[in-house]
Amino acid sequence: MVLLALSLTLIQRRTSEQLNWDAITEMDEHNRPIHTFQVCNVMEPNQNNWLRSNWISRQAAQKVYVELRFTLRDCNSIPWVSGTCKETFNLFYHETDEAHGVKFRPAQYTKIDTIAADESFTQMDLGDRILKLNTEVREVGPINRKGFYLAFQDIGACIALVSVRVYYKKCPFTLRNLASFPDTVPRVDSSSLVEVRGACVDHAEERDTPKLFCGADGDWLVPLGRCVCSVGYEEIDGSCVACRPGFYKAYAGNIKCSKCPPHSFSYGEASAICRCEKGFFRAEKDPPTMACTRPPSRPRNLMFNLNDTCLLLEWSPPSDTGGRRDLTYNVQCKRCGPEPDRCQQCEDELRFLPGPLGLTNATVTVVDFSAHANYTFEIESLNGVSDMSSFPRPVAIITVSTDQGGPSLVGALKKDWASPNSIALSWQQPEQTTLPIIDYEVKYYEKEHELLSYSSTRTKAPSVIVSGLKPATWYVFSVRTRTAAGYSSYSPKYEYETTGDCKYLRQSKVLVCCTAVRPKYRVFFGWCCLCFKGRYGNHIIHSSYWLDYLVSLCRYQCSVEAPKDVRVKFCSHNVHIPYPGIKTYVDPDTYEDPTQAVHEFTKEIDPSRIRIERVIGAGEFGEVCSGRLRTPGKKEIAVAIKTLKGGYVERQRWDFLREASIMGQFDHPNIIRLEGVVTKSRPVMIVVEYMENGSLDSFLRQHDGHFTVIQLVGMLRGIASGMKYLSDMGYVHRDLAARNILVNSNLVCKVSDFGLSRVLEDDPEAAYTTTGGKIPIRWTAPEAISYRKFSSASDAWSYGIVMWEVMSYGERPYWEMSNQDVILSIEEGYRLPAPMGCPVALHQLMLHCWQKERNHRPKFTDIVSFLDKLIRNPSSLLPLVEDIQSLPESPGEEMDYPMFISVGDWLDSIKMSQYKSNFMAAGYNTLDSVARMSIE
Repeated sequence: MVLLALSLTLIQRRTSEQLNWDAITEMDEHNRPIHTFQVCNVMEPNQNNWLRSNWISRQAAQKVYVELRFTLRDCNSIPWVSGTCKETFNLFYHETDEAHGVKFRPAQYTKIDTIAADESFTQMDLGDRILKLNTEVREVGPINRKGFYLAFQDIGACIALVSVRVYYKKCPFTLRNLASFPDTVPRVDSSSLVEVRGACVDHAEERDTPKLFCGADGDWLVPLGRCVCSVGYEEIDGSCVACRPGFYKAYAGNIKCSKCPPHSFSYGEASAICRCEKGFFRAEKDPPTMACTRPPSRPRNLMFNLNDTCLLLEWSPPSDTGGRRDLTYNVQCKRCGPEPDRCQQCEDELRFLPGPLGLTNATVTVVDFSAHANYTFEIESLNGVSDMSSFPRPVAIITVSTDQGGPSLVGALKKDWASPNSIALSWQQPEQTTLPIIDYEVKYYEKEHELLSYSSTRTKAPSVIVSGLKPATWYVFSVRTRTAAGYSSYSPKYEYETTGDCKYLRQSKVLVCCTAVRPKYRVFFGWCCLCFKGRYGNHIIHSSYWLDYLVSLCRYQCSVEAPKDVRVKFCSHNVHIPYPGIKTYVDPDTYEDPTQAVHEFTKEIDPSRIRIERVIGAGEFGEVCSGRLRTPGKKEIAVAIKTLKGGYVERQRWDFLREASIMGQFDHPNIIRLEGVVTKSRPVMIVVEYMENGSLDSFLRQHDGHFTVIQLVGMLRGIASGMKYLSDMGYVHRDLAARNILVNSNLVCKVSDFGLSRVLEDDPEAAYTTTGGKIPIRWTAPEAISYRKFSSASDAWSYGIVMWEVMSYGERPYWEMSNQDVILSIEEGYRLPAPMGCPVALHQLMLHCWQKERNHRPKFTDIVSFLDKLIRNPSSLLPLVEDIQSLPESPGEEMDYPMFISVGDWLDSIKMSQYKSNFMAAGYNTLDSVARMSIE
């Protein structure tokens, strides 16, 4: 509130005689002097007495307030004034750009209001010195000129003006969330707020744009956004203060300065990082919070173990690891002759398992070494900062001699023949052997996997057939002999390739053999025969749609004439072939880099095309807003925008965008549509289509009883259609509930909220099992509650609960029962009764969805077909559950029950299973016949 300067001036207006206001000083009830302006000319008619203020500068105000404090005498307490005494006076104002001095023209003044007293005094009150003060406040505005006058007109009252205050309201300067907001004058329109953007205090930066809204009463409202202290500064009492020496702060945010990690220091203020002491280092990827470390010492206790086939080197970790855990080892080898100074590197001729560099275990196996040789091995230990040190790395050294007097090498290996899975090899025996050869050892491995593993086989003859190989693959072979003196060195390496199954094999990543029933028609398909893992699993499939699909594909791609009667044997590889015309869902969690899933399944939107209009809610990760999306060449559309609040870590960002990676794979009229994402600027956003009527449960509660049954069935049909689409894609929702269904202006229902969703295995009987997370008990199937097993069948159970919510107009399932009571009741066979006004057919469908055995529940395809049947035949919705409680004596119209509900299922649902045999014996085999039962 800002007071404006004010003084009052007496203005005399002549009528029959000079009448005016008087300036009088009186004492108040506390005997303090008060200055008043009074007038009490009540005996004479036609009074017109004026009192004018000085010129008042409006300053920044657009609307001002005038507060009057006054006393007024009751006319009834004054004798002989009937008809001339008044109990009101008038308040006027006049806008001008400059003062008029003494000049006063009443015609220029605009009336603000007629002022009346809430309490008036009498002669008795005056004798008792009781002043009954009245306080009245009036608004003046909008004021457009530089200033204004106030004027008070008396028309015959006995009044004393005690005080006049003129002021305007403003939102005062304030500091909120490390942002300063200046004095702000509200708008004249009291229903409109003034948006004010704040300025970050010194050494602070915006995390989200700080905003406040100035209200008409001078109050700050709706704080949005915030500033955070910059690197090297921490928040103390609303300001950002520099970190003290010995402390640092590496990231902007409202966190405190931290003490320097071990072996580091900061001498100055406002340090973003603490520098390492001499001899200590930080690796490039080390966070500033990590202590400075140093290279490790050398390995200890280096030992070797030499046998006929390999050399095993072992050592102990260094005594000083340098304070790090990323310890690795490198092995260097030198082969020396008789003269010690004539040594050469030998890594190329030896084979180290798993390798010579970057070892994480303190052991390495050396193979392919030669007899009669001396090897020197140097083992060095390294960590993440070893390359940053200028000092030589300490190493552990050991020398090994392989002078064992072993047998000689064999001759060259040659390939005799090859097949897709085998290679036949032979070689010449050594010409000179001092001892008889016991056997030969053949070592082989895939050329592409040389450093991973190898296999070996033994033979007594100088030939061997190596089987179990992969088609069209290059292998490396070498052989050595064994005598009583031990093994010889391995022969040189020879490379041979297995054959392929057809001329297209080189193009194929996987292979399936398509063979005829008669062996003489055996044919192979390479490129066109894919490994199939899907609805039928890995099996031999005879005549089927997929067989026809593959065979036709083979003919087209390979131009190979396949026999009509073929059998396809699928290989053990797992390659998914999607159903024709239906996309297959891909779980974003299977990506090594989560951002790849975002880029693959979503569309990046330029944030300049998005206009946020208002906040409509709050989500798990931030605010949910409504707004508009402008697309070049298209009409602007309404959208909902989910924003990721500031201060997030990378994991929260991925959790936020994961839902977009899921939604981006769906394209169905009953699935919420993803418009795109904003990931390259802040805030991160997910933009989806705008659903005007919000969530289904609250929408139904707001419109209780407003819809026809056929309209409700239409909503249920849309939800089932969306769930059929998800089920066909191999996808489980896990959180299907009316709160997660959105409704647009045309009453179209769309499935949303994919935060708990998981991919379903290709096997339709498979279920997703999770070890954690909250489960919505009232909507979840028993097997999902007990064993965390989710499937399309558990979604069908949840769909039955959604049906109940829709038919009850958003009532809470199981009412006020506790979650534990719900679980126990369902286990004991209890099921929700039909809501009032629910057709029998719909409640029977609900009960079918709530079958305890999940394989007995309807598929979403069945549900959509059945609801379509009800919509085409509305008369089937006429029988209500409450009308069937007492069956009529006359047959009446036949009821249209779900085709997949049997009499036995019906008796189970109403807890009368023990009477199944009685019904069957009496000939009641269908629900239609049950409906025609008489009372007898």
